[in-house]
Amino acid sequence: MPHARNRNPSPIPEVTWDTGLKEMNETWKGAIACLGVAVFFVMTIGIIYWQVVDQPNKNWILRGTFSGLIWERRTQSLVIQTLTEDKTYVEIDVGNVGNPDIEVPFVRNLCWLNKTEFCYTWDSVAEVKISLEVNEDTETECYSMTWAPVHCHVELKDCFSMTNVSWYGGASVRGQTWPINDQNATMQPFMVSDLKNNPSGFGSALERYFLGSSGVAVFVSPDIPLQLGVDSRQQFCLQSLPSMERLPLQYTVCVAHNVKAAHQEVVQQLSEHSRELPNMQALWLPFWKLLANVDSGPKVERELRTFSNRLRRHQLGEGVISLNEHSTTLLSDMDHDYLNSRRRGMSKRLTRDLPLVKLLNISITLSPFLGVDTTQFHTSLIDGTEAYWLSLPSAPLGQLVPVMSQWRGKFCVKLNITNPGAVSWFLDRVGSLQAHLGMEYVILEGGEGNLFEEQALRPPHALGGDKYISLLADLATRIGDSTIVTAGTRSSHKPLFVRMTPLQSDWSPMGLKAIIPSLLHHTLLGYNFLIPDAVGGSLSGDLVTDEELFIRWLEIAAFLPVITFHTPPWVCGEDQVLNLTRIYIARHQRDVVPLIEKYAEEWQMTGNPIYRPMWWLSPSDPMTFTIDDQFLIGDEVLVAPVVDKGAVQRDIYLPDGGFQWQDSQNGQVFDGGTFLQDYPVPLDEVAVFLRRS
Repeated sequence: MPHARNRNPSPIPEVTWDTGLKEMNETWKGAIACLGVAVFFVMTIGIIYWQVVDQPNKNWILRGTFSGLIWERRTQSLVIQTLTEDKTYVEIDVGNVGNPDIEVPFVRNLCWLNKTEFCYTWDSVAEVKISLEVNEDTETECYSMTWAPVHCHVELKDCFSMTNVSWYGGASVRGQTWPINDQNATMQPFMVSDLKNNPSGFGSALERYFLGSSGVAVFVSPDIPLQLGVDSRQQFCLQSLPSMERLPLQYTVCVAHNVKAAHQEVVQQLSEHSRELPNMQALWLPFWKLLANVDSGPKVERELRTFSNRLRRHQLGEGVISLNEHSTTLLSDMDHDYLNSRRRGMSKRLTRDLPLVKLLNISITLSPFLGVDTTQFHTSLIDGTEAYWLSLPSAPLGQLVPVMSQWRGKFCVKLNITNPGAVSWFLDRVGSLQAHLGMEYVILEGGEGNLFEEQALRPPHALGGDKYISLLADLATRIGDSTIVTAGTRSSHKPLFVRMTPLQSDWSPMGLKAIIPSLLHHTLLGYNFLIPDAVGGSLSGDLVTDEELFIRWLEIAAFLPVITFHTPPWVCGEDQVLNLTRIYIARHQRDVVPLIEKYAEEWQMTGNPIYRPMWWLSPSDPMTFTIDDQFLIGDEVLVAPVVDKGAVQRDIYLPDGGFQWQDSQNGQVFDGGTFLQDYPVPLDEVAVFLRRS
């Protein structure tokens, strides 16, 4: 019988098939899950690799028309470069905020809707906002930086590199340099101090403005406390003060095609007031300091008579005889005695009104300090005018207690310049002296420093930082346009003279070599009408005995706004010194003063300095960036004095601007850009070159 066939040949029953399919699906799911984990792992590794290894070091944050702001990840720096990256204007190290070990990406812009702004929160410590403003007319671009701490007691610190950039501006220091790259200053409050008492501090003139040779300018907000530190040839750093108020760090960085253009742009931005000229008649008169160590007004009067007669006998012309504060006080006491004698009905013969003093052209010296042993101070405590002096309450609602300080070795109180009554009292005092002495010039000393902060006291808001100096400048302006102040900040537009810091009587960078750097520093910051230190230096108070030093100092002083003397020329040397003094006083009056008057008008209109560095005529020439022993008067006179002891020749660089230079002594003509090596300059001469078109 044939075998019958099975109609269902499959050996797999239905139930077995379903179970296998489920097992197969689970296998695929596991494989897919493993694949997903692998892909995620690879992506994570890739992201980490991109962030750590392959992420670009530079990221463009903002772009202008010719410059842009770059974030350099590895150095944690903001860099402003040209868009073609062929020129770096400035590099700012901002990695000092928060934890320096944490690398901050700094590329996520929280203000991405605005193409001219960049916002970021730095390591949960500070918020930064950067705004770009383009001025197509002046071809400048400005980046406004604002760092705001998120928490209390956060120090914000940004450092500006000195690599390949020469920096100018800031504050005067002992041993002034031009540029400031060679200076050293520990981090300290950026305010004017008395360099005689604080040699490592900052002096006058001081402004929150720094200029770089690459065509960059930095100016800091005037309304926030600021600290500054300078590391020689490396960087200078701006730092905020940590406080409960979470004070920001605010500054603006402007870039232009060269250093001159950058300076001119910032001057226009900072020009809030019209510029006024002081009494220009003072430029024609030499100032002679009266060295009188006497103890009464009549003796001062006698010394004045003797000194005036000597000036006439030596044919040194008309000048101003300067009295120090002690001599001024003695003459003031004579005035007081005179008034008392009038009240007592004394004879008219004994009640003279200082007629001899009135016949002389003198300057007096005052300060906002008053001795605690004086009648005026004790009277103020009795009549309830103790608020005339800087004071603090003894308790939250307690009586005001004047803050004591020292001035000229005596315990004193200081005028409360925010009190209208105190200001009126001081002006009345000046007016009384003017009436009885007939003087025109007033030297106002003692504005430097902050009395409260020096004693670790919290100052009133109106007197924080350098505000006292600014208010004292307002007071000086009310006295008149013949007033000389010893501290200048935010007051370059006022009709005042500013006196330079006293220098050592030697050839060092603390002495003669500091004159031209100080001159260029003052005028760059707008203080063109300065009273230089006396010929030969006056820091020690001793008379100068080095005849060569006196002559070389005199040769520089003859080209400055005013010639001042501490050592009379008849004391320093023989007839040669006297003859040269007469010659250079006459040359100053004949050649220099008319030039100053001419360029003073330009300063009023444009803010361009009267005395100018070499790069002013050749702003793209690196040779001009570090020349610290030559200067220009306007655009037409170049002065190159000798500043080394025993030298009768020196190297001179004539800047190139498409013109020539002519030696005023021998008439030789040289092309711009010429370097004159070992150019002869005898002891009785100074190298002066006149610009020829």
